[in-house]
Amino acid sequence: LRSHAPCRCVLGLMSRSVARVLTAALGKSLHPLLNTSNPHGSLAHLKITGFGPHGQLDGWLARCLSTALSPVTEQEQQALSLIRNIGISAHIDSGKTTLTERILYYTGRIREIHEVRGKDGVGAKMDSMDLEREKGITIQSAATYCAWKDKQINIIDTPGHVDFTIEVERSLRVLDGAILVLCSVGGVQSQSITVDRQMKRYNVPRLVFVNKLDRAGANPWRCIDMARDKLKLNVAAVQIPIGLEDQHSGVVDVVARKAYYFEGPKGDQVVEGPVPERLVEEMEERRLELLEKVSEVDDPLAEKFLAEEAVGAEELRAAIRRATLALRFQPVFMGSAFKNKGVQPLLDGVLDYLPSPTEVVNEALDLTAEEERLTLPCAPSGPFVGLAFKLEEGKYGQLTYVRIYSGTLRKGDSVVNMSTNKKVRVPRLVRMHSNEMEDISHAAAGDIVAVFGMDCSSGDTLTDGVKLAMTSIRVPDPVMSLALTPTSAEQFPTFTRALQRFQKEDPTFRVATNNSTGEIIASGMGELHLEVYIERIRREYKVTCEVGKPKVNYREALTGRAEFNYLHKRQSGGAGQFGKVVGWIEPLPEDSPVTFVFENKLVGTAVPPEFHSAIEKGFVEAANSGSLIGAPVYGVRVVLTDGASHAVDSSETAFRIAAVQAFRQAYANASPIILEPVMKVEVTVPSEYQGATMGDINRRKGLILDSGAVGDDTVVTAHVPLNNMFGYSTALRSATQGKGEFSMEYSHHAAVPREAQAALVGEIKRAAAA
Repeated sequence: LRSHAPCRCVLGLMSRSVARVLTAALGKSLHPLLNTSNPHGSLAHLKITGFGPHGQLDGWLARCLSTALSPVTEQEQQALSLIRNIGISAHIDSGKTTLTERILYYTGRIREIHEVRGKDGVGAKMDSMDLEREKGITIQSAATYCAWKDKQINIIDTPGHVDFTIEVERSLRVLDGAILVLCSVGGVQSQSITVDRQMKRYNVPRLVFVNKLDRAGANPWRCIDMARDKLKLNVAAVQIPIGLEDQHSGVVDVVARKAYYFEGPKGDQVVEGPVPERLVEEMEERRLELLEKVSEVDDPLAEKFLAEEAVGAEELRAAIRRATLALRFQPVFMGSAFKNKGVQPLLDGVLDYLPSPTEVVNEALDLTAEEERLTLPCAPSGPFVGLAFKLEEGKYGQLTYVRIYSGTLRKGDSVVNMSTNKKVRVPRLVRMHSNEMEDISHAAAGDIVAVFGMDCSSGDTLTDGVKLAMTSIRVPDPVMSLALTPTSAEQFPTFTRALQRFQKEDPTFRVATNNSTGEIIASGMGELHLEVYIERIRREYKVTCEVGKPKVNYREALTGRAEFNYLHKRQSGGAGQFGKVVGWIEPLPEDSPVTFVFENKLVGTAVPPEFHSAIEKGFVEAANSGSLIGAPVYGVRVVLTDGASHAVDSSETAFRIAAVQAFRQAYANASPIILEPVMKVEVTVPSEYQGATMGDINRRKGLILDSGAVGDDTVVTAHVPLNNMFGYSTALRSATQGKGEFSMEYSHHAAVPREAQAALVGEIKRAAAA
């Protein structure tokens, strides 16, 4: 290696992943001729040929080996330990955005505090959309960053409404830690359960913040009991409140045995003092409970606790951090964000107990080894790997939010989209502060940034060429649909463009054209979800839509056997039309895997063979449109037994028409019925709403299949006609105070009631007459 001549070396057997890292790193550094072979299955040897000055190749080689085997250097580790990537998630109206507003104020990112529904009309910083400020809710997750003490905190404020659950899902996918906010009055609510489930899905360590201690009826201990019972969390308080409701004035830190008061008009003066005498006994009880809960999951603390040795504040903090990072414990903080109390100690808790990027295990899929999972070190000097987890379309083009898991991304770099294997350029790199942008020249592993002008989709993995992909984001299925139609034909191209954009931004917003009705069907997570997009189409694209209940995809079927004997004969000067078909139609078995069967039982040459395919096409054409309401006919068997032809007048057209008319003739005598789609619906509600929920399902002509208790909830499973499910999302939430959830999927088609069939047929006839 130590030569001015061309440098060559052959590295011995190594793992394929190490060989790939070396290949990528050397390829960027020296541009040598690389040759990788794999004679030993999962092992490889690497032959490197390169040119460089004295010692250059071995220096780079040593660095590459260090990157592959010990990717995070001590210096990088120290720098990354100063970063926290957190999300703030909760049930709607628990105070997430208000809490984020205080965090930004106390860390110096904003100069004034504005409320979500403030009288000044400004609105919270993280609610940048006009619709968010008008409705007083968060619709889109928003990213920002701030500094607290010596550390940088990247924050994503997520929506609380169940309709926008995808925003929470994709945010938690890329975050290292989270704050679960609970309302001290409402406790663990429906969306709290959903958010907790998402945090567990992505193994996100979390703190719990019991908010709104200033409200009447506040009870933080009830919240802790609910978190243990409903969320199955191992939680304990690291603080106790100094007063509740209108007497709430501060918190006591049970770890350090200190009291904190928040003075000044905006609570920015944190005053440390002794614990009030009336709270000393309670503090010691809560501290003992905290020691018990943590020692159950942390062996070093358990040894001291069982030996009845004194545990200092630093030892307890270290044990809480170990247990929190191991997902075995969740410390509970308390306060009132609206009254500016308890936010600064919560920020200290973020630094003390939530992980830095290097303390989280991130897995990637090895695309060269059948998507084998491997651990991806968070090393700024490693190969670049990032995940595009959120898209926004602005007036300057597409804004792509990217979490960088490895390597460094620089403005002007070209990266490979692993979903399309195409190179894309990074024309502009920014750091987000809600809807404001700060241009930066580069970003490294552990950062959350945004890229302007990059063409990609949500969930795409971006790399510098290394064949790795990050695991995908779970996308829930839509539960509600509406039929959308622009009010004028001239607006249709703009309307289509808006739908394409929103589909790209939001994977839970889906648009399809009903082939049988021609309607444009927009599907989403709920009524509010679709209402927001309809309003955005109007505001951002100046397109007004007519909104209606989508037409149900009905089918027709026959219930009996009927014979046909039809002669099609027409003479109009010159060659005429002649075709006769004889046979019968009957229903197929219910479990038949096919929907239409044609059997040719003709004997002899009464109908020449060249006309047989035309006859089959005629029956297929007739079955595509039943005579009741024009819906497709499913489950029919057509048997052709006889017929007749004419030497001159018979043709394919004549026999096709004969088959169509023969089917319609027999169909009317085969007791036809209309089938409607039936959905399998699963409703989860608190047990006190079980009776009302089952009664509502019965009113919707549903058939209840099962009902069982899951913890404090009741799960009801039923079959309900789709036509009766429109508007159910809103009805369920109204009846259960927002605590009920449901999912539905297609089950089967079933016959509509006789009176409903008569009404449908009459409606079709009136429309045809008009």
